[in-house]
Amino acid sequence: MTAAGPTPEDEGIDPELQAAVESAFEEVPDDVREGLAQGAPEGAAGQSDAASPSGEAAGDDPLAQAQAAQAADDLARARADLYNLQQEYQGFVRRSREGAASHREAGAAGVVEALIPVLDEVELARQHGDLTGTFETTAGKLESILRDKFSLERFGAVGEVFDPTVHEALMATESSEVTEPTIAAVLQPGSRLGERVGRAARVQGANPA
Repeated sequence: MTAAGPTPEDEGIDPELQAAVESAFEEVPDDVREGLAQGAPEGAAGQSDAASPSGEAAGDDPLAQAQAAQAADDLARARADLYNLQQEYQGFVRRSREGAASHREAGAAGVVEALIPVLDEVELARQHGDLTGTFETTAGKLESILRDKFSLERFGAVGEVFDPTVHEALMATESSEVTEPTIAAVLQPGSRLGERVGRAARVQGANPA
């Protein structure tokens, strides 16, 4: 009967293998080494530090999952609230700017319209030849400022087609020289601020005979 081959105990431990094992275990924590020395079950040293006392991984803990879901929901709500707040702020800024511009335009229009009677007097003086000297220079500067800075336009001229949206007829005659309602005389010129008519031109109309 053939004798069994020699076992590791009979031959002893190879010195090189022993040195390699000792080198590998140099990085193993002391508590793990103690567990191995005391006969801890195989694989105990390889358990994850994140494992719960019941053996469940932290990622499988229902409480942890619920807390993570609640945190994600709270973050989404906070982001939505921030977005809505930003939209409200931008809307407030836009309305404020539009309101400020509207108030400036209304204020400027009020000042210009208050000066229209003065311009009427200037025009009458010009027609009668009384607009001379320093008065003429000052009146010209005033008209230029109102025209260039505030877009004031005086309108209404003899021969224009009568337009009821911008002309107001104070009297009318018939004439064989016109084929449609026409302005025969301007009694008071109209005033326009940009696209806005401040005052209609008061005129004498001529209708076809």
